[in-house]
Amino acid sequence: MALHLQRELDKLKNRVLGLGAQVEDRVRLAAKAIKSREIFDADRIIKSDYEIDEEEVEIEEECLKILALHQPVAVDLRFLIATIKINSDLERIADETVNIANRVKSMIGNQTTNGILYDYSDMIQKVQEMLKKSLDALVNLDVDVAFKVCLLDDEVDRIHSEMYQQVKQDIVGSPEDVGYLVNMFLISRHLERIGDHATNVAEEVIYLIEGEIIRHGNF
Repeated sequence: MALHLQRELDKLKNRVLGLGAQVEDRVRLAAKAIKSREIFDADRIIKSDYEIDEEEVEIEEECLKILALHQPVAVDLRFLIATIKINSDLERIADETVNIANRVKSMIGNQTTNGILYDYSDMIQKVQEMLKKSLDALVNLDVDVAFKVCLLDDEVDRIHSEMYQQVKQDIVGSPEDVGYLVNMFLISRHLERIGDHATNVAEEVIYLIEGEIIRHGNF
């Protein structure tokens, strides 16, 4: 029974990591769409979202089946609880890439009269790093890497706050471009949310390893 349970948990972990790889790909596509402003790049994200949704549901169902059949305890139970939450956060990251794609589509062919453009490169680099590190922490059960993700979240929040102030200033200077500028700000907001969900994944890895809940700055 114990050996069979371990095999099921190993298979489940591989599925979650496979979902993580798909989500990383969607974030890369979202970054490309922000830069290219090409409808093709945005549509690729939107049209493939169902793949992530279906996999997320199947992984959750697998977790529930293992819980019902094996009634795991201790670290195995923590793994399943953490996996259910990580699975949900990965799906939400994919949803945020769809939101970004929709913002990009709204902006295509709708340039500002003053040619206002924002540089998202630093923010994109950080959220991609956060997602990668959170998945690396899960693969290696590395609590130190997981904590680094939590610290990076503060940097992403700072960039997002600076973007908010810049957008407010630009709306005052170019009120005719308010719709465009709101879309520009929402891209920043969606990137910030990706960082939040990557942080959630890292926090669940810490819970899995140490059995401590560190949400809400409790570390």
